[in-house]
Amino acid sequence: MAHVRPLATVESALRDSDAGMRDADNAAKHGVSLKTIRRWRRLYQRRGLPRGQQHTSVQCPICDHVELDTAAYAELLGWYLGDGHISQGRRGVFSLHVINDEKYSDDNRRLRVLMSSVKPGGRPHTRNAPGAVITTVSWRHWPCLFPQHGPGRKHERPIVLEEWQRQIVEAHPGPFLRGLFHSDGCRVLNSTTRTVAGEVRRYHYPRWQFSNASADIRELCCWALDLVGIAWRQSNPRVVSVSRREAVAALDALIGPKS
Repeated sequence: MAHVRPLATVESALRDSDAGMRDADNAAKHGVSLKTIRRWRRLYQRRGLPRGQQHTSVQCPICDHVELDTAAYAELLGWYLGDGHISQGRRGVFSLHVINDEKYSDDNRRLRVLMSSVKPGGRPHTRNAPGAVITTVSWRHWPCLFPQHGPGRKHERPIVLEEWQRQIVEAHPGPFLRGLFHSDGCRVLNSTTRTVAGEVRRYHYPRWQFSNASADIRELCCWALDLVGIAWRQSNPRVVSVSRREAVAALDALIGPKS
């Protein structure tokens, strides 16, 4: 799709739109119609198409056998299984959305990097929800990369990795666990009391917890923990805990803090 307007005009208008300028003001500044500004925003901001004189379809690692950043994919897979979903738009375009707490600004920035790494040239955008940031990028091929996509909630349908996905996780269990624990996990400080020489003392110790309603997703978390030799236990029907001191330290080193 060629631009009628010079590329410099398009880029300038999109920069102003990214910065929050009202569509009407943007149109007046650049001498184009309000409809044109909205069309540019729809194409580039919401659908995530690359900006330029022409649009070329980003090839799919599954359909076209092009290279995939497997470490980034493993982490994004963890995020998708935790707090992600895929929606279908018009003309066969799908959008991958990941919802994350707004206070974790580093993780929200990292999500945009991960999405751009898995879909080269993709331009993820964000929008705010109460207490959260939703990071989105559009592509026709998200169902190819996430065949777990389907109708209904993830805990209401089977979640089973394809063999090629399992091979990627086996090669990159750390990034996969980072995606899982940074989306649906938390690091908490527990406390307990013990009587020592007649004196009651309080002790504090950290633990990681992964909580998900899907038994299949919890099982994938446990499998990945086994791959890296980190001890875990099922705390309650929906929570997997890493509580031993050495196991917590190992997981800390592997996935880093939520931030």
